[in-house]
This record gives sequence, structure tokens and C-alpha cells, in this order.
Amino acid sequence: MNKIINTTILLFLIMDPIGNLPVFMSILKNLNRTRQIIVLCREMFIALILMILFLFGGEHILLLLNLKTESVSIAGGIILYLIAINMIFPVSDTSNILLDSEEPFIVPLAIPLIAGPSLLATLMLLSHQYTNQMQKLIYALLVAWISTVVILLLSSFFLRLLGDKGVNALERLMGLVLIMIATQMFLDGIRSYLTI
Repeated sequence: MNKIINTTILLFLIMDPIGNLPVFMSILKNLNRTRQIIVLCREMFIALILMILFLFGGEHILLLLNLKTESVSIAGGIILYLIAINMIFPVSDTSNILLDSEEPFIVPLAIPLIAGPSLLATLMLLSHQYTNQMQKLIYALLVAWISTVVILLLSSFFLRLLGDKGVNALERLMGLVLIMIATQMFLDGIRSYLTI
């Protein structure tokens, strides 16, 4: 049970729905509320399909590319660390990714904001480490995904509740937690490599 909770928290932090609230609202601001919900649900389902593919195909992808678990763990830790640093010290505004008249499709909402490289690498690593616990991994992924969808669907409410400063503070806090997880993932990869 602890493993499911830990995995769910990890996946939720990497999806970063709180930090993505302003970006999602900015990208979807020119659409009416009904269209916003449709686009958001579509993008989230696309992200979920991709995540499930990587979860089930992770082991095969590693074998195909001849990658060891340690490599994925170290690389995943580095990517997570960089994302966490960006959460704590944001450097650019991603709200101008699209032109005002465009409706997002896959990029940037589904990929990379939700199903980014760090999440996909983490899913590959988890599928390799817990081959016999795939049902638990799917459960953890679905709980994290549903939580993310709910937060993004209630984006207006959360932004009103937290305000800009609250969102920024919460994102930085999530970034700090993610840095600790990234460091642990990196150290686990180094330890596994040194014990081969």
C-alpha cells in the first residue's frame, strides 16, 4: 500500500497540475468554457494513452534500446532535477507557446506539460522495477491522472482560492519535494551501477 501511495505522489508531482494551472488557463483563455473542457479532456486522454503505452512498453523499449535500469534511473533523476529547478526558479513564460487564434492539439498540453520526458522515463523505470506489480502501477497512475484532471478542470476555482502568490508558493514547494525525489532516483541509479 505504501508503494502505491509513494508512486501516486511521485507521478502527481511530476505532472505538476498546480504549476501548470496558469499555463493551461493562458493557452485556453480564448476558448469558451465548454470548448475549454472538451480540449482539456481530449488532451488529458491523449496524455493518459501515451503514459499507459510507456508503462506497458517500458521494459520492451529498454530492451530495444539496450538500456540498463541504472541508466534510466540516473537520466530520470537528472531530468526530474532540472524540471524541479525550473519549478522553483521559473525562467520563462510558456503562455505564449501558441498564437491567440490556435487551439492546442497534443503539444504543448498533453506533451510535454503532462506527459513530459521525466514522467515517461519514470514510467519506464517503474515498469522495469515492478514488473510483477503492474496492476498497482496502473492504479497509482490513474489516481495521479484523475487528481490532475480534477485540478485542471477546477482551474478557475483554484486560481481564485490560491491567487498568483499561492500558486507560485505551492509550485516551489512541489519543486523542493521533486528535487528530493530526483536526488534519490539519481543516487539509486549510481548505487545500482556500482554494485554490478
